[in-house]
Amino acid sequence: MPRNNSLSTLLHAGHTLVLDGALATELEAHGCDLEDPLWSAKVLMEQPHLIKQVHRDYYDAGASVAITASYQATPQGFARRGLSLEESLELVARSVRLADDARKEHAAATPDSGPLLIAGSVGPYGAYLADGSEYRGDYTLSAAEFRDFHRPRIAALVDAGADFLACETLPSYAEAAALVELVAEFDVESWFTFTLRDGSHISDGTPLADVAALLRVEPRVTAVGVNCVPLELVSPALGELQAAGDVPLVAYPNSGETYDAVTKTWGPAGGVADSGTLAGNVADWLALGARLVGGCCRTTPRDIEGLAGNVTPSDPS
Repeated sequence: MPRNNSLSTLLHAGHTLVLDGALATELEAHGCDLEDPLWSAKVLMEQPHLIKQVHRDYYDAGASVAITASYQATPQGFARRGLSLEESLELVARSVRLADDARKEHAAATPDSGPLLIAGSVGPYGAYLADGSEYRGDYTLSAAEFRDFHRPRIAALVDAGADFLACETLPSYAEAAALVELVAEFDVESWFTFTLRDGSHISDGTPLADVAALLRVEPRVTAVGVNCVPLELVSPALGELQAAGDVPLVAYPNSGETYDAVTKTWGPAGGVADSGTLAGNVADWLALGARLVGGCCRTTPRDIEGLAGNVTPSDPS
């Protein structure tokens, strides 16, 4: 299938795009055991057809963007299972092909569905560590080490045909700076989304205004925002980013539950007793400049369907 219009073209034309929701949550609902350092990347090896099915379910629910199952798919992680570099990068490429297969199936069944895109997921170094540090940003690598870690996966995603990159769940300013260099190196569009310490700082303590200043000088970064954060932090964070510069914003938070990185379990919502739902909050996010909206952990196709129902279809014509 030929690629759709670029992400920047669609955003400049006035489109608001609905993203998918949690991949791991749905894979677990299909019976996958993700108690593993590879997390959902494990399923790329064992049951790839289920990944395609989840992508198809989200497209059918109203998503325009599928995010690939490559968040935790790295050569370093797969090497722990004895896979070679070539085998590892083939699995990264497979994550794109699975999303593309789902896209083709949905497009064939729903010819008037509009633009359908594939975002190649680039998770942070902290995801490879599998110790919750993507919510702390307390790891330290040099710029060259960050680039060396991320470069092979980015190359595989680009070569496999991802429409753009989703540099996501980033907790670290230094890591984001290294990824900006790689986005330029590969000449690929991207969005950058961050985890948060609070409504005005990313997880390593850097002010969101400083993050926005870093990213707005790179034209290939087409949107900036937050993901894998509590619902109640989304609007404050978007407000900070909106005030820091004129760039499309992206938001795909968690369901509202809280995650314990030590026990790797989910519990009741914290901070705000009732922070609502994706569908109930999306109007506020759009008013703050969000142009790409979806869900992250513990969200489902039903959540995306509800959110999509509250996003007025754009008419760039």
